[in-house]
Amino acid sequence: MTLHSDALLERMMTFHPKIIDLTLDRVWRLLAALDHPERALPPVVHIAGTNGKGSTQAMIRAGLEAGGARVHAYTSPHLARFHERIRLAGRLIDEAALSAVLDECLRANGDTPITYFEITTCAALLAFARTPADFTLLEVGLGGRLDATNVVDAPALCIITPVSIDHQQFLGETLAEIAGEKAGILKRGVPCVVGPQDDAALEVIEARAARVGAPLLIHGQHWHVTEEAGRLVYQDETGLLDLPLPNLPGPHQIQNAGAALAALRALGHGATVEAAVTSAEWPARMQRLRTGPLAQAAPQAELWLDGGHNVAAGAAIAATLDRLPKRDTHLICGMLNTKDVSGFMRPLAAHATRLHAVSIPGESATLSAAQTALAARSAGIDAQEAPDVATALASIIADTPHARVLICGSLYLAGVILRENG
Repeated sequence: MTLHSDALLERMMTFHPKIIDLTLDRVWRLLAALDHPERALPPVVHIAGTNGKGSTQAMIRAGLEAGGARVHAYTSPHLARFHERIRLAGRLIDEAALSAVLDECLRANGDTPITYFEITTCAALLAFARTPADFTLLEVGLGGRLDATNVVDAPALCIITPVSIDHQQFLGETLAEIAGEKAGILKRGVPCVVGPQDDAALEVIEARAARVGAPLLIHGQHWHVTEEAGRLVYQDETGLLDLPLPNLPGPHQIQNAGAALAALRALGHGATVEAAVTSAEWPARMQRLRTGPLAQAAPQAELWLDGGHNVAAGAAIAATLDRLPKRDTHLICGMLNTKDVSGFMRPLAAHATRLHAVSIPGESATLSAAQTALAARSAGIDAQEAPDVATALASIIADTPHARVLICGSLYLAGVILRENG
């Protein structure tokens, strides 16, 4: 009898001493043992970048599905439950299908070392190969060149969203080094949509594209996107689009929408572009929390949740807060010890009345509340510690019942909140 997916996933955590160990050798070995599902996928759109991968993927999926396409989608990490990572022909994978492919991968792998992300990516590819669909959207887990998703010889399209500094311990210290890893997804003859980039990153992407013969569709050169008079205006050589603003909040979603529109046009699905910006949903990206225990505990407050955790995400959240009506804004923040915490918080200092620091439940790499509070103070934010999110919220609304409260700092913290308040 096949075990429940939770038990299978727990076993997979034990196969390799490191959580992240970038190489494709173990993935190729397992894919060969599974009879190469990566060769039997519906046309693939491969998405790399530091910020905006998930939102861009969500918009592309919304656009394709509005045109009647059946779409597989792979994303990571999950927020509330693992099933979120694998969407089969438009629906989250069900428990029976997930357990079956996980079990098959475990049997094929045996006791050979392999990371959790590698073996679960192989399981997703197996599920995708066996379920009819029109497109497969693959989001890179980390980097690109050596990411477990980088096993498709000839995708239909690649996308590189904005590259910024993150995961330096794996990808390199400089923007150019990190961009080189992201550009590792480029394939000969396969077009690539390139989102807004710093010059140092774009130079590396262009050099790699020239080397492998990949045509680029570059923001600011081949396509343009702006917000004008409360509308999204997109233009490329095919013509101009005048669309509603994205339903995903924040000015940074304009550029993500632009990349999604460029992708849809490159895929020949330009007729369904409005749905891409108006129908996409992506949790924990400036998401309003209106239900659950936290919302009930603070009925007069305005609750938001965001999983962004690097310097660029801090700037994006700050820009989003800047657009909202002025209101006393309190942050409840928990972060991992692998992040540039002060760099994330610095752009938020101008918007935050106070920050309540918490640790992230169940995460070994969490910063303590004391460490997060210290980093907040160094970024110029008045900060105090709290034992948990609920206590922090109670403290805020005791003084300011109508406060705007943003829970932020980590996708892992966002996952905890959605599991308890989804």
